[in-house]
Amino acid sequence: MEKKLYIGGLPYSTTDDELKEAFSAAGNVESVTIIIDKMSGRSRGFGFVEMATPEEAQKAIEMFDGKDFGGRTLTVNEARPLEDRPKKSFDRDRNNSRNNW
Repeated sequence: MEKKLYIGGLPYSTTDDELKEAFSAAGNVESVTIIIDKMSGRSRGFGFVEMATPEEAQKAIEMFDGKDFGGRTLTVNEARPLEDRPKKSFDRDRNNSRNNW
């Protein structure tokens, strides 16, 4: 198992420090990143925690997955690698006859 965990269902007001403090109960936290919406500057309600060892990561999953955190139920599991995603194109409907000007 990897050391990086996906944390979903975070209250929008959660800070990096609060998340780090909570996950420290499972072991040494190497890093915390809460994902912020570029347009609004507000939390998107999920983030990532990197634990020092795979054993600590597994303990964090067992401790926090499905548990209440600030009034919301957390989803905690292994973070999947970022896959290559196709670039969004504003021209994708260019050949659609409805969109011909």
